[in-house]
Amino acid sequence: MNRIRSILLILGIAMPSLASAETMSFEKATAILGASCGADIDTNCRGVNLDAGRLKDCLTRNQDSISARCKADYSRAFDAIQKRVAARVAVSRLCERDAVKLCNAAPKEVSKALNCLLTTPRGMTLACNRALGEAGYR
Repeated sequence: MNRIRSILLILGIAMPSLASAETMSFEKATAILGASCGADIDTNCRGVNLDAGRLKDCLTRNQDSISARCKADYSRAFDAIQKRVAARVAVSRLCERDAVKLCNAAPKEVSKALNCLLTTPRGMTLACNRALGEAGYR
């Protein structure tokens, strides 16, 4: 079981996070996977690399032998992970103008201006402000 916890912890650290206001945090999704599917992952997916896609594929392939609790939770957890990833990608697109205007960042370098954007109290567009929240930065 320690191995599964280690895998899920590394997965949680390695994956970019992304969420909308209605989704769970990446940490919560990882906790659900650990609690619901830890034993199933250890039994059925022992050699799988630390990759969310491969882990989901393994659980899907072995769904006949995984527990009912894991079946109920793993799709929801992986969907939340995917939404977090998509939200982080959207930040670059939605905040590029704000990063250039408010933080003197070069175009296409929103990630370098992220700290500035997070501490800028005024002047940010609603779309950028919302994207930062959905991505879990706020």
